[in-house]
Amino acid sequence: MNLPDLNQARMRTDKKVEFIDAKNIKSDKFENKKYFIRTYGCQMNVHDSEEIKGILENLGFKETENLVETDLVVLNTCAIRENAHDKVFGFLGRLKHLKKENPDLIICIGGCMPQESSVANILKEKYPFVNIVFGTHNINDLGSMILKESKKQQIEVYSIEGNVYEHMDYIRDSKITAWVNIMYGCDKFCTYCIVPFTRGKQRSRKMEEIIKEVEDLKKEGYIEVTLLGQNVNAYGKDLEYGYDFATLLENVAKTGIQRIRFVTSHPWDFTDEMIDIIAKNDNIMPYIHLPLQSGSSKILKLMGRRYTKDEYITLYNKIKEKVPGVSITTDIIVGFPNETEEDFEETLEVVNKCKFDGAFTFIYSPREGTPASKIKDSISLEVKEKRLHKLNELINSYSLEHNKEYVDKIEEVLILGASEKGENKVYGYTKTMKLVNVSNAQHDIGKLIPVHITDAKSFSLDGEKVIFVKN
Repeated sequence: MNLPDLNQARMRTDKKVEFIDAKNIKSDKFENKKYFIRTYGCQMNVHDSEEIKGILENLGFKETENLVETDLVVLNTCAIRENAHDKVFGFLGRLKHLKKENPDLIICIGGCMPQESSVANILKEKYPFVNIVFGTHNINDLGSMILKESKKQQIEVYSIEGNVYEHMDYIRDSKITAWVNIMYGCDKFCTYCIVPFTRGKQRSRKMEEIIKEVEDLKKEGYIEVTLLGQNVNAYGKDLEYGYDFATLLENVAKTGIQRIRFVTSHPWDFTDEMIDIIAKNDNIMPYIHLPLQSGSSKILKLMGRRYTKDEYITLYNKIKEKVPGVSITTDIIVGFPNETEEDFEETLEVVNKCKFDGAFTFIYSPREGTPASKIKDSISLEVKEKRLHKLNELINSYSLEHNKEYVDKIEEVLILGASEKGENKVYGYTKTMKLVNVSNAQHDIGKLIPVHITDAKSFSLDGEKVIFVKN
């Protein structure tokens, strides 16, 4: 077992990353066997699960949503917040009972949690019924670990960042939209964030491989791709080829795929060239997720975010001015250690100035091994919860205000599937990433259609398919 030393993670910068052709293990050894996978966390974890599914189905497994009938379980975990850990350990209790009923059940845990040395040790000591533990750097080893069929618990969690593997066999969750990973890891080291310790330093894929993947997806009939990374607009900074995210974005646009999105951006790396390329290419969607985290320059400095409140607002206004009709959403953390009431009021001030289309808001959660976890926290949970409630009320008011602007307009919507809002409704997204529940379009899944927006709520729109009558 080779576990990461979190305190030394910043020093792991000298390993040369290799670009390797994936050797996907194919076998029929587990033909007629079933697997169950549960994914926690971010879009990166969701895309990792698509890779894991490809590995399992190459071994002969078929997916099931019925936990009782499964032969193999994979928990693909997240380490961003403590409650993610609690959910995983809670689910392991359920799996322990299943294991008693079915001793041959193979239980695997992967993702970010095992990259934390304390978690890997807990799994070893308290959950010996777990068969396989693997990390973010060695997902591609899962197939060979399963084929070993070892009776002993296998723990393979690499502390050094993995290489960049190309041509993986993905089992994608959608035939309409696709994640396209452009990079792994992150070099920013925000003081509250565990990602650089669990996913390692930044490793960018070669641009020609990314372009080929997008071109192949277009040929397969995909309408939309989302370029994915922990900090997408830092893409290419670790490569020696002289290109950056703006260059990549422009070349992806040239493929002609109908819709392009990207997540997540760091304000520090958002360049004027990026803004110009987004503005001039119709197939790059006018939607940007731009994490703020705090409106206080003092707190931003403690967070290691590398920009001030005023610099963020300047960037926000520049994007709004140059990209027609753009919608901007954000992330905000409340209750960072020693955040004063004045600091929180500054966050509300930025929200009032920017009037975001939406936001993911969180109470600060200390993560073991990060610099912020060592800061003594003097704020009570009650105060943090009150601040979160006040922030959410403000965010939701602006979200509703923006959504009302769509009423009685016709918007192009990509229809993705059946809506939870009724049997006769489907759902999809506008160019600006507004969720729309659409009537009279049950046969339009996978299509871009014109929709007349009839009503607005804080988190979604209602609409009807526009039917053009020929004279």
